[in-house]
Amino acid sequence: MNSLVLAIIGIAMMLAGYFVYSKYLARRVYRLNSEFRTPAHELQDGVDYVPTNKFVLWGHHFTSVAGAAPIVGPAVAVIWGWLPAFLWVTIGTVFFAGMHDMGSLWASVRNRGQSMGMLSGRYIGARGRNLFLVVIFLLLLMVVAAFATVITNLLIATPTSVIPVWGAIAVAAVIGQMIYRWKMNLLLTTVIGVVALYSLILVGDRFPVVLPESILGMTPATFWIVTLFLYAGVASLLPVWVLLQPRDYINGVQLFIGLGILYLSVLLASPTIVAPAVNQAVPEGTPSIWPLLFVTVACGAISGFHGMVSSGTSAKQLDKETDGRFVGYFGAVGEGLLALGAIIAATAGYQTLADWEAVYSAFNEGGVSAFVNGGGAIVNAGLGLPVGLSATILATMAVLFAATTMDTAVRLQRFVVQEAGEILGVRVPNVAATLVVVVVGVALTFSAGADGSGGLLIWPLFGTTNQLLASLTLAIIAVMLLRKKRNPVLILIPLVFVMVVSVYALVVQLGTFWTDQNWLLLGLDVVILVASLWVALEATIAMQAARKGQFDPETDDPVLAGAGRGDTAASD
Repeated sequence: MNSLVLAIIGIAMMLAGYFVYSKYLARRVYRLNSEFRTPAHELQDGVDYVPTNKFVLWGHHFTSVAGAAPIVGPAVAVIWGWLPAFLWVTIGTVFFAGMHDMGSLWASVRNRGQSMGMLSGRYIGARGRNLFLVVIFLLLLMVVAAFATVITNLLIATPTSVIPVWGAIAVAAVIGQMIYRWKMNLLLTTVIGVVALYSLILVGDRFPVVLPESILGMTPATFWIVTLFLYAGVASLLPVWVLLQPRDYINGVQLFIGLGILYLSVLLASPTIVAPAVNQAVPEGTPSIWPLLFVTVACGAISGFHGMVSSGTSAKQLDKETDGRFVGYFGAVGEGLLALGAIIAATAGYQTLADWEAVYSAFNEGGVSAFVNGGGAIVNAGLGLPVGLSATILATMAVLFAATTMDTAVRLQRFVVQEAGEILGVRVPNVAATLVVVVVGVALTFSAGADGSGGLLIWPLFGTTNQLLASLTLAIIAVMLLRKKRNPVLILIPLVFVMVVSVYALVVQLGTFWTDQNWLLLGLDVVILVASLWVALEATIAMQAARKGQFDPETDDPVLAGAGRGDTAASD
């Protein structure tokens, strides 16, 4: 099959989702109001709560939620064939991810920018909140530790990406000053930033950075991991406008241009997909497509991590509530386009079926390397760029996505630690909370050796945990809608589907971990399964109460029996 046909169908579906379905959600389901006073204005502090231009905020949101997962997941899942991955990415983006991301952003904005963990206490109950925070903490720990290892491996495997990756931090710092201090035109600032970043890619391609076997007494892997955690810790403490926001914005623009380069190459080269539509001869040891497809491809179809970003940082920066449609839904579309690009690169970037089968000789093979190598071959064929430069562009894209996600995750995990402190009646300062996050992340990453392989120890649970978190986030949104006497059916259908496949996948993994005698993952699997089912039960009870009870449609607070309109019980 011609990959251009696949690209056209996929892009058309996602754009139709944004221009048609997201408008319906914004007007009829969430009823976004441009006059609503957002937390960015109500609680503005110049650090976390900062009213932000919607295009700048979209860049932060898009690059924070994307990470490496929408590349890794689809590029692994094509081992079952390109058709199942394509259908899940496109349908998931339109009807699952966009609705989930815009909804979690709306829910947080309507509750003073609180995280999903705290919202679970208000809408589900105290027990549900405590268990919800456990799931969130474990998910963020997986992201922080695993992405530190993934980024390190990419920096070592593609030394031409070192200069553009680290140079992007300096560019972002200047961009922040240009936007907020010098009040420069956004378009001019964007052009300057993009030119600077792509210039760094050219420099990096010319001057690859290969670390010596020992640097400051550490191996290259150890050095990069330590450096990444130090950077992420410092970045998470800085006001969002200084580094986090401008870096994510300019990276988002650069990465969208990178996607444009890939899709333009597909248009010009029209490479043939050599992988089978449905692979009837998967390698031995490959798990069943049901339910593993739906947790292998998480980011790019629907992802609970997106709800954490929406409620953790993006909701605190939303200028107008109506901007949530562009930031939330179109952010999901951007990630869907990246996942679609990964599918095409991993299936059409090889000359023959035999070449493709040599890469996909076992489950979990391919991944980022298949995207970089396959995509590099397509860009070379379409635009004539040297294979090495093409690979550098795509590797830099992958690393920057992962890096922005990692330091956003550190900031989010700091919020979780502080929220847990509030529940216990202890105020945890920003620096102390960040130290807790960094120390725990470093300990896990190095728990299996100095190469950082420990960062991937609990990664097998990421997909299932991530999807469970998405379903639990949808449960909170459903309770909110029921309290406002609105029909939640468009949320309930994805909620039930994602919950069922995620629980099924956890049970399947339980058997695998038991057979492999992997007691760490077995124990964590049980904890996550019990916590998630318990929260789901609490959420079901809360939905029934919301459907039958009387609640103020504006505040969501329960109305006191016999009270007049406007008299409500104290909120949690």
